[in-house]
Amino acid sequence: MSGNPQARLIEVFSSPRKEEMYLYVEKSVGIGQVPEPLMKQFGEPRSVMTLLLDPRRKLARVDAEEVLSAIEEQGFFLQMPPTPAQLQRRDACRE
Repeated sequence: MSGNPQARLIEVFSSPRKEEMYLYVEKSVGIGQVPEPLMKQFGEPRSVMTLLLDPRRKLARVDAEEVLSAIEEQGFFLQMPPTPAQLQRRDACRE
């Protein structure tokens, strides 16, 4: 890793194949650096939001610094759907 990642303008895509699976990429670069096998599994990406992501920003299920580091290192960050245990904890918190 190369120290503290810088804030970046990020585009977030959802997968039509898996609910709650998201792909984060730098908006200016797009999905061009995402490996083809991953894109085939992900499906046709649907843009859901663009945001200025700062390492200190709070995100719902992932750490912003982790997202930015992955984008810096590999060109993308893949957020997987929550596991059954995570869903159970989330539902318990809502009650």
